[in-house]
Amino acid sequence: MNPNTIAMACHLCGLLGYLGNGFGSIVGPLIIWILKKDEFEAVDEHGKEALNFNISVVLYGAILFAFAFVTFGIGLLIVIPLGIALAVFHIICTIIAAMKANEGRMYRYPLCLRLVK
Repeated sequence: MNPNTIAMACHLCGLLGYLGNGFGSIVGPLIIWILKKDEFEAVDEHGKEALNFNISVVLYGAILFAFAFVTFGIGLLIVIPLGIALAVFHIICTIIAAMKANEGRMYRYPLCLRLVK
């Protein structure tokens, strides 16, 4: 299998979180990265980048949720638009990264915490 296709799948698996509780966006890239990181260097780099970005998005979502909880729901006036913006940002960046990976180029996500080295 083409390493660019596998690298692209690392990014696109991040969208699985929208089918469940959000943690699918971490599990999908993690599985592909663990299985293929030693086989292809590109998959190692793209997998870490996708994993870091999806962890960051989940953390940002958790912060928004905590803010809404702490403000007893009043913060929802801020949280709902920011949550929608975060979801749109996540989807757009993931698609851009997947297209770059398919071309064999690296993409660095903006606002990404580099937790997995």
